[in-house]
Amino acid sequence: MRIREIRATQPPTPGSPPDWRTQLGQIVVEIETDDGLVGIGVGGGGAAGIHVVQTVLRDLLLGRDATDVEQLHAEICHHTSFYGRKGLVVMAISGVDLALWDLRGKTANLPVARLLNPNVDLQRELPTYSTVFDDTDAETAFKSGHQAIKLHVERFGNRPDPAVIADLVQRTRDRLGPDASVMIDAFARWDIDTSLRIADAIAPHDVAWLEEPIQPDDLDGYAVLAEKSPVPIAGGEHEYLADGFKTLIDRRLHAVLQPDISWCGGLTTLIDIYKMAQAANIRVVPHRGCEPYGLAAIAALDRNPLAESGRKWFNCLGGFPAICDGRISLSNEPGFGVARGDR
Repeated sequence: MRIREIRATQPPTPGSPPDWRTQLGQIVVEIETDDGLVGIGVGGGGAAGIHVVQTVLRDLLLGRDATDVEQLHAEICHHTSFYGRKGLVVMAISGVDLALWDLRGKTANLPVARLLNPNVDLQRELPTYSTVFDDTDAETAFKSGHQAIKLHVERFGNRPDPAVIADLVQRTRDRLGPDASVMIDAFARWDIDTSLRIADAIAPHDVAWLEEPIQPDDLDGYAVLAEKSPVPIAGGEHEYLADGFKTLIDRRLHAVLQPDISWCGGLTTLIDIYKMAQAANIRVVPHRGCEPYGLAAIAALDRNPLAESGRKWFNCLGGFPAICDGRISLSNEPGFGVARGDR
């Protein structure tokens, strides 16, 4: 099964954040084989990512055996290593890798989750959590039956009053009850001192984790937080490839790792992350895990599964499973079960 063509596009995403997440937004990668199968993956990098896919990656992959996914991933990463060990190039690689895995599943007429774990229960309902950006989002999540909510607090600025964040957490805890999970996402807006003061303020409210409080490359800063924060630290959404995560794991900088399968290097990389993290007894909770790509890995590989709500504004693909009463189940369609066209 040889690769005949590779295409990449950036679909319109009305309602997406008016920043780099749209300007350098998600791309859809399609890989067509000589027997007519088409694999669909989602990567990142916008127009720059499309250029990488349709030039250096396309030249490397045309005519190659599409079933040799791991070898192709290794060659792609090696081929782009002078300029692409992190960031946009890896985001583009992610889309290609996921398209290849989609092809692998379609060729075997099996869901990708079953390729990863033949014993996976495709009917199992997996727990989810809802990421909310404001009070309106939160109210929707409460009414939808979610028992785990992550409060995205970027809107409070770079040095918010710890009492304000603690009050928000307390109000959320009061609505959800004592057995639910509450998390905080600071979107890398804070410094170390602010992070520790807020961690101290919210710790009495049983917060499951504090996510990306400082910039992702401040590894020494994360070492301080890992040692001193009374709230577990989460991160890795903006880390890339197995080597990047190996550093986080070896230094034990995060209690919870959050790779994004569409950015970190694809499923091939995510499998490596799970192996390393589980050996080190570190939890993995993939970013946007309710979307079909990450959901397959969570269902097949995770000992303590938890899937994050997807993006409301990413509607260019069909086949996304729906969350019902805070839980979600896999599709049993071959590959990742996605198709072009609205959900």
